[in-house]
Amino acid sequence: MKSVGIKLSLAENVKAFVNIVNRYPYDVDLRAGRHVVDAKSILGIFSLDLSKPITMEIYCDTCDDLLTDVKPFMV
Repeated sequence: MKSVGIKLSLAENVKAFVNIVNRYPYDVDLRAGRHVVDAKSILGIFSLDLSKPITMEIYCDTCDDLLTDVKPFMV
């Protein structure tokens, strides 16, 4: 499992992020405090507090391709 911090401040960023994550077969969650949602769910992401960076957890050790694609959102 890998964890990285990301920032999704605009609705357009959320849409682009979800489109990228949906291209990969990995299970990916977003964690904000004690709340955890599926990173492939737009509605789930909007239920989080997006004013602060959130943690993306990828349940795969060989996910460098996904990390490269989401690099614009990483903090």
